[in-house]
Amino acid sequence: MVTLKRPEEIEKIRTSNIIVAEILSELRGIVKPGITTRQLDLYAEELAKKKKAKPAFKGYHGYPFALCASVNYVVVHGMPSDQVVVSGDILSLDFGIHYDGYYGDAAITVAVGQVSDEAIRLMRCTEEALYHAIKEAVPGNRLGDISAACQGTVEQAGYSVVRDYVGHGIGRQLHEEPQVPNYGTKGRGIELKAGMVLAIEPMVNQGTYKVKLLQDGWTVVTEDGSLSAHFEHTVAITEKGPDILSRLQ
Repeated sequence: MVTLKRPEEIEKIRTSNIIVAEILSELRGIVKPGITTRQLDLYAEELAKKKKAKPAFKGYHGYPFALCASVNYVVVHGMPSDQVVVSGDILSLDFGIHYDGYYGDAAITVAVGQVSDEAIRLMRCTEEALYHAIKEAVPGNRLGDISAACQGTVEQAGYSVVRDYVGHGIGRQLHEEPQVPNYGTKGRGIELKAGMVLAIEPMVNQGTYKVKLLQDGWTVVTEDGSLSAHFEHTVAITEKGPDILSRLQ
């Protein structure tokens, strides 16, 4: 069941998401060749504690870390480790927190050192797809309008959108209804209403949209070993249009 949030609830979700955005901004600033994804994870958890927030992912269905750190061909749910990132890598950072009863969730993909023009193009396209999808998050539209905007942007650029993992509603729970696919048909799906809060998160592959799950039960990689990028914002649907809650003011 999709729950509509009252204005005061949306403000609490905003507070949680601003904490997430601040932490992701800090992480972006320290990503450099030679750092490990585990160091980033520990720093993210430390920053959350300083803000009196609880990392949302740690312990969620048994996930052992605060941060998802996905390098190159890892699509999502990359587990932090002693792996050192090197110049030329791209690194997706997905982070969430629980604060004052509500969740925040957002993701960015960052370049490590000097990366290829193609890697930059992939990241830009993924972020563009996110913003094109967000523009469709208005009352009276359909869920498929968000999905189709994302898919169209990605495929027009020659990339593919992941189908096995999707965005989601968010609020008092980290994952709520509805699921928000990054592919679909305009005019289809449930009607969007003011008060819905959605985590919209395109995952875009350089090659095939197909992915596989590694034996650790978490790490999702591109089937063909091509690069993947991931961006996510939490967005409230309002009568005045989409309100990006996870954007720094």
